[in-house]
Amino acid sequence: MGGGSPPVVPKQHKAIIYDNPGAVSTKVVDIDTPTPGPGEVLVNLTHSGVCHSDYGVMTNSWRILPAPTPQGQIGGHEGVGRVVRLGPGADTTGIKIGDRVGVKWIASACGRCAPCLVRQDGVCMNQRVSGYYHPGTFQQYVLGPAAYVTPIPDGIESVDAAPLLCAGVTVYSALLKSEAKPGQWVVIPGAGGGLGHLACQLGARALGMRIIGIDHGSKENLVKDSGAEHFVDLTEFSKDEEMAAHIKSLTDDGLGAHAVVVCTASNRAYAQSITFLRFSGTVVCVGMPEGDMVPIATAKPSLIVTKQYRIVGSAVGNQHEAIEVMKFGARGIVKAYSEVRKMEDLTQTFKDMHEGKLHGRVVLDLSS
Repeated sequence: MGGGSPPVVPKQHKAIIYDNPGAVSTKVVDIDTPTPGPGEVLVNLTHSGVCHSDYGVMTNSWRILPAPTPQGQIGGHEGVGRVVRLGPGADTTGIKIGDRVGVKWIASACGRCAPCLVRQDGVCMNQRVSGYYHPGTFQQYVLGPAAYVTPIPDGIESVDAAPLLCAGVTVYSALLKSEAKPGQWVVIPGAGGGLGHLACQLGARALGMRIIGIDHGSKENLVKDSGAEHFVDLTEFSKDEEMAAHIKSLTDDGLGAHAVVVCTASNRAYAQSITFLRFSGTVVCVGMPEGDMVPIATAKPSLIVTKQYRIVGSAVGNQHEAIEVMKFGARGIVKAYSEVRKMEDLTQTFKDMHEGKLHGRVVLDLSS
């Protein structure tokens, strides 16, 4: 898009708010459209993915958050749209009106603190989080720093790009942190979910890993279609040790996985994860369980020492990793399995998410 008159921007636009934080409840309202300040851009969003993190924020079920979510909070952090206004100085970044960009979980990172200097955006000391005390992407227009919005390449549809902005870049960064090499075994608990099915694709197709996916039996086709070499139906095992033995038997030498990337928000999945590992294996913690924070039940120091296990955390990816994932999407290496729903369907979407009914990702159409 270039030349001609700038796009018409309405004085008000539609947004979805958490009208009763602590409960599963959302409401579509009209709000004033903001004006971009210095270094900011105004983005006309067309799509936003719906993430399990949004559920945790809305219901105040993440004990790690420092304060309850305020009433009227606009959630969302996987937004895609086009730039329609530039604030003063925004053009110095090379961004132009009409550029297609994305807004992520980290709405802005300062770029100056110790984590930012080593590309650890997820633990930026001055970060702003989309959808938590900062307006998120469940709305038609949103502000973003010109230097931090993610460029969306040609070759990928906006509906497909949205889930990659959080789910995609999060699991890509987690897979890299696992330090698993091409040809090595990686187990993905929650493999049929929004994060998990993208982890299967990126692990198998972009990084050359051999994937074992774990989830409910109804998600077997999705997991295998996403590149998993083996699928394990978690409902077929009443005892965790039986599942562990089965997973180890699937690896060609019977020793177990080189890494486990936990993409589900389940304390039991974390307890199981360490039992899947071979010597010097790594568990990467991604999914954040709701409710009281509890330790990983099987993380016994003597076992970690004698088996030389590693347990690492992975919040989100950095800006560079986000751009890499978008390129994978544009090349057709990764594609989110998604269902498009309307803005007014968000409350039901969260209910379906909580009940485990969703396969892949839900993406909201924000255009009407």
